[in-house]
Amino acid sequence: MRRSLLIVILGGFLLGALVALALIVNGPAGPRVQTSGTALIGGPFTLTDQTGKTVTDRDFAGRYKLVFFGFTHCPDICPAELQVMQAALDALGDKADKVVPIFISLDPERDTPQVIGDYVKNFGPRFVGLTGSPESVAAAAKAYRVVYAKVDDKASANGYSVDHSALVYLMSPEGEYLTHFAYGTSAATMAETIRRYL
Repeated sequence: MRRSLLIVILGGFLLGALVALALIVNGPAGPRVQTSGTALIGGPFTLTDQTGKTVTDRDFAGRYKLVFFGFTHCPDICPAELQVMQAALDALGDKADKVVPIFISLDPERDTPQVIGDYVKNFGPRFVGLTGSPESVAAAAKAYRVVYAKVDDKASANGYSVDHSALVYLMSPEGEYLTHFAYGTSAATMAETIRRYL
């Protein structure tokens, strides 16, 4: 009697182990989720450059792009990040010719083409400054998953500032997302990462 009970218990354990193994190998029943491995960041946009010319994402085809969203009245994060971008490009030497740094304003009310043009000149001759209607800026920000909001700020011009996410995006010559750099990334790290893609 004892022996048959032991055989039943061992059989139960063996059956349970086989079922568990089948679940691990085959996964749970139901539809499987598949991912392409491509981040949904970036996309078409139509904006105005610092010369007043209408440009689209297609105007930058064939070149890598460093894209940063901000605003010209930003007291610290935006100028610091644009300086890092320029320093990273300087570190790349001649290879920097393959990369266009793009600054997109999240404050089209104040950042006219002339204002943004005067601003980006402070950081280097390669920079392209883009602005546009509130709707076209919002569409570009949405494509890049940029979060921003106008907030009251009595110390700022016109009594407001713009809170925004602060990432620099590296986009491929085909306009696909490659990677991003968080605020605080050093110019050396940014340059080395870009160099690996060139």
